[in-house]
Amino acid sequence: MFGVKTLRTVGPAVCRRGASVLWKPTKTQSRPQSAAAGQRVDIGGIYPPIATPFTQKEDVDYHKLDENLQKYAKIPFKGLVVQGSNGEYPYLTDEERVEVVRRVRLALPTDKLVMAGSGCESTKGTVVMTERMAGAGADLVLVVTPCFYKGKMDSRALVHHFTQVADSSPVPVVLYSVPANTGLDLPVDAVVRLAQHPNILGLKDSGGDITRIALIVHKTKPQDFQVLAGSAGFLMAAYSVGCVGGVCALANVLGREVCELEQLCMSGRWEEASALQRRLIEPNTAVTRKFGIPALKQAMEWFGYHGGTCRSPLQPLSEAESQQLRLDFSTNGWL
Repeated sequence: MFGVKTLRTVGPAVCRRGASVLWKPTKTQSRPQSAAAGQRVDIGGIYPPIATPFTQKEDVDYHKLDENLQKYAKIPFKGLVVQGSNGEYPYLTDEERVEVVRRVRLALPTDKLVMAGSGCESTKGTVVMTERMAGAGADLVLVVTPCFYKGKMDSRALVHHFTQVADSSPVPVVLYSVPANTGLDLPVDAVVRLAQHPNILGLKDSGGDITRIALIVHKTKPQDFQVLAGSAGFLMAAYSVGCVGGVCALANVLGREVCELEQLCMSGRWEEASALQRRLIEPNTAVTRKFGIPALKQAMEWFGYHGGTCRSPLQPLSEAESQQLRLDFSTNGWL
């Protein structure tokens, strides 16, 4: 159906997990060029889907963003997801979305990948945004399922959409299934078909259905397809069935701890991994499906990051919600 995927040593960490060949900048280059379409980028590792700080007037606060980035650069993340769900991308203008990615790429060390959310409702819009994100320095793009007309978003429509995007994208594509926000799962049969495309590297699956994730890993193994867990709440389980990493909201707050869980899983220290995973479940739930982005931003403030306000119509936590959030962290030993 599609061409054969190849592995090349161009761009940051363009190698299989565990390989030693990494891009090194020359004296005249300040950062690596974005990976070209069709290149095999190793995406295994942990990524925080970073929040977008705003001023009290709800303008993007680039100064606070930069201060967060300086702290994240010291944590062993594989990279950052920029303009994902936790970045409040539906509330940003197209210009803001692109500018945030540009600022992140300029500020981030060259050995960290920038995975930029480029999904829009239309295929044409997504193609254009993907090109703009690549131009802003994204190493690869994360493309969410279109969902406004979810009743018509069957496998045929979604395969066509993602194929058109991947065909035209200047950088590799990662599929994004987040049913809590979109109301639909990217069907397994569609993922299996799309995994054959030479410019589609993998999938971020935020649904949390481990049997589904395991089936996708199994059915796409011949294509060297890479699956990322979409939450720290099931990260250990995801690693146990063959996932290569995670895009975890909780990593914005407990980044080193989520990376430690990754290392425990990768080294087969499952007892220690299990103990740590259990302590992460409640705080993870609190900053995701329980209280959402306002809770994530509140927790960031407690742990020395700039979270701040959300852009309207999202509202800050109530006092009762804030107290419960603190309890979810403190009872697990994090506060």
